[in-house]
Amino acid sequence: MRPDADRPAEFPRSAEYDPDWVLDNMMGPNALWLTESLTATMEFSPDMRVLDLGCGRALSSIFLAKEFGVQVWATDLWIDASENYRRICAAGVEGRVFPIGAEAHALPFAEGFFDAMVSIDAYHYFGTDDLYLESHLAGLVKGSGQLGIVVPGLVEELTSAGPPEHLRRYWEPAFFSFHSPAWWKRHWERSGVVTVELADLAPDGWRHWMQSDLMWSERLNKPADEADMLAVDAGRTLGLVRMVARRNEQPPSRLDELE
Repeated sequence: MRPDADRPAEFPRSAEYDPDWVLDNMMGPNALWLTESLTATMEFSPDMRVLDLGCGRALSSIFLAKEFGVQVWATDLWIDASENYRRICAAGVEGRVFPIGAEAHALPFAEGFFDAMVSIDAYHYFGTDDLYLESHLAGLVKGSGQLGIVVPGLVEELTSAGPPEHLRRYWEPAFFSFHSPAWWKRHWERSGVVTVELADLAPDGWRHWMQSDLMWSERLNKPADEADMLAVDAGRTLGLVRMVARRNEQPPSRLDELE
């Protein structure tokens, strides 16, 4: 492994953080790299209220608070809020990052409370539902506020019921939640509540995803099956999808409001 493998030049902000701390708290592709890639396409200003949905161990939340001076509600179902609070305090941002334990369909926040929303390597677990954005999330963000996600995805939608032949030995059912930038753009815009400003593949996303998995596997002394899959694919099928949208000022009326 190259000496600078844990600090790619593309992510200068992330390079300032202890790589051991990052590796010890990873739950998938390097959360700081993904957050830095996404936030390069979004607008933040100090003291904005930001929802970090599916924050995992709150690395992305800590990064947002330190790098942009925003207030972050670090929300996750799988990681205990008290555990995240200890990590947040150790990072010195307890006055800016607030840990919340909540399920994505039962978010305990007021309508229009947030200036922006981000979701790092999590949204595909719940957000492929046709009604999720409109029914559970978009209303929490102010009109004209931004929503941004980074998720594992596809270069193009699969054209058959199964994966490409070169990925069959690695494929898991959960991977069918992966979609292309075009699919995600259509999925969000047909709700009528947002206008998509960006839907693309993160530059060299598959390589950064592969490198993350190699480092993580080495750290845990476990097989690097996912990294092997990404190496075999070499960006033909898989990548990291970024999407940024802006909440429409006047979303369409809900059906229950028309009755």
